[in-house]
Amino acid sequence: MRLTGAQIVIEALKHEGVDVIFGIPGGAIIDVYDALYDSGIRHILAHHEQGAAHMADGYARATGRVGVCFATSGPGATNLTTGIANAYMDSIPIVAITGQVATHLIGKDAFQEADTTGITSPITKHNYLVKDVNELARIIKEAFYIARTGRPGPVLIDIPKNIQTATADFDYSSIEIDIRGYKPSITGHIRQIKEAARLINDAKKPCILAGGGVITAGASEELFKLATKANIPVATTFMGIGSFPQDHPLSLKSAGMHGNYAANYALMECDLLIAIGCRFSDRTTGKVSSFASKAKKIHIDIDPAEINKNVIVDVPIVGDAKIILKALIEYVQEKREEEWLSYIMELKATHPLTYADGPTIKPQFVIEKLCEIVPDNTIIVTEVGQNQMWSALFFTHKKPRHFISSGGLGTMGFGFPASIGAKVGRPDALVIDIAGDGSFLMNIQELATAVENNIPIKVVVINNRALGMVRQWQELFYKRRYSATILKEVNFAEIAKAFGAKGIRVTEKEGLVPALYSAFEYPGPAVVDVVVEQEENVVPMVPPGAPIDQIIGGK
Repeated sequence: MRLTGAQIVIEALKHEGVDVIFGIPGGAIIDVYDALYDSGIRHILAHHEQGAAHMADGYARATGRVGVCFATSGPGATNLTTGIANAYMDSIPIVAITGQVATHLIGKDAFQEADTTGITSPITKHNYLVKDVNELARIIKEAFYIARTGRPGPVLIDIPKNIQTATADFDYSSIEIDIRGYKPSITGHIRQIKEAARLINDAKKPCILAGGGVITAGASEELFKLATKANIPVATTFMGIGSFPQDHPLSLKSAGMHGNYAANYALMECDLLIAIGCRFSDRTTGKVSSFASKAKKIHIDIDPAEINKNVIVDVPIVGDAKIILKALIEYVQEKREEEWLSYIMELKATHPLTYADGPTIKPQFVIEKLCEIVPDNTIIVTEVGQNQMWSALFFTHKKPRHFISSGGLGTMGFGFPASIGAKVGRPDALVIDIAGDGSFLMNIQELATAVENNIPIKVVVINNRALGMVRQWQELFYKRRYSATILKEVNFAEIAKAFGAKGIRVTEKEGLVPALYSAFEYPGPAVVDVVVEQEENVVPMVPPGAPIDQIIGGK
């Protein structure tokens, strides 16, 4: 059938199984929105394009599907860039579709023109500027394929206005994907797999470091089988939280700058490190030259560019974590290194997470209470900063895709719109955004989105009247010179009410749990504003640039 470019966009999205789009219309994409009007695809109107990108990101993380967002040309597209960069750093599959000025106006400084493909080239897995309506359907199909395969990531399609109104024949099912130079390796080399198994069988002090790639690959079950078959302790990167149940005896929880003592010490003392789906971020490794220096290293990753990029390894295996772990398990022997496991258990017993409780509300207390009362299907989303680290440390995460946070880019303002996307994708789950006051303010306008669409997300604000993580660094390393980090106190409960949401303010410890239950029971969006101690720090902490076993605080 013959369709306009705008109609092709919508029909192609239907073929890809897209059930929701997050975005904001504008002149350069108005034809696509006109085609969307009676399409049956749900559209969530965001109130800033950055929020739309984060919503698509949160949807993708919660569901494992490709998230989709729309924006118009110029400022609409440039507002998407932070959200696209965030998805790129954390390998999240989204497809962003932007309008563009007509092809004959490109490069002539037309109204609301920006070089969208040029701007986003460094922060997308791939991007397209559509110059021929006859290529549009193929481009969309390729975009979804690229976004979800190999190492996932964001793909952007920039569609000029005259391409949206031009017509072409549409037969989506006949399009075959054959992208020259893009053939992700997924199975892994059997010789490398067997060598990895030999090292595991011979190791006396093995340790697994599980990253976000385990979750992306859906390999948590295989990770569990490997760890329990050979009794290997499991630490995770920040992005890997939830890939292995943190209430299991073999769990070391997360490692790195704000990692657990047991995880950091185990990584530094092991004789074999099995890294799965991680990129050896500086926040995980600390001083790279000293990281796991006593260990031989196996690195399983679907992206060959990550092999030997940050940490030199002995056995690289390129491929899909789920497929490789299934093969590896067959060659790994059942074993139990009692001396090593005794050392691990002693680490966990002698270095538990703790904090000095008192009459005021401590942030850690808030997270602990949340962990005690929420149901198993709860998805925890975080903003960025101290709230994020307390959520990682003091909440027991047991399932993949139930902890959603901005890892690589560390984007303040991510959590709230991402929680909206997560709730839209997983309406069965209780979705809670654990926020800091500074980060929540960055995209607080999306309260309107939640209220207008009756999306019943819950926000728990850790309100310490500061840009807490930067303030903590100023306290520890800059002699308490609090330059531009102390904020005016904001009553978020009243702001929530002004938007039409439920708002509750908590200033006493006794009021916390009743407030949380009241928010959870409310059928719409709710904000619980918890006033906490201002100068509470996130510990444990490794000073920047130090080895990860040089830990301060938190004993």
